[in-house]
Amino acid sequence: MSLDKATVAHIAKLARIAVPEQDLPGLATELSGILKWIEQLDSVDTSKVEPLSSVVNATLRFREDNITDGGQRDAVLANAPVSAQGFFVVPKVVE
Repeated sequence: MSLDKATVAHIAKLARIAVPEQDLPGLATELSGILKWIEQLDSVDTSKVEPLSSVVNATLRFREDNITDGGQRDAVLANAPVSAQGFFVVPKVVE
């Protein structure tokens, strides 16, 4: 797959990346090379390969789910620039 300047400019716009006009041809060439390399991966036969969720056969250890408040409210609030009645005070963001 070959990309042109217009496609690269559109991709940059979607990604919200400012790309100067003079850099678009070089970037198009680089991205086209990457896509050609990815197309080569389509030729690999993976029909006999089972999907993996992990490369290590490990099981997770479960712990009992205990609900606690942490017991450190005052220590946590000590880091806040402003607190009131046991809560963080933040600027109003919704009118």
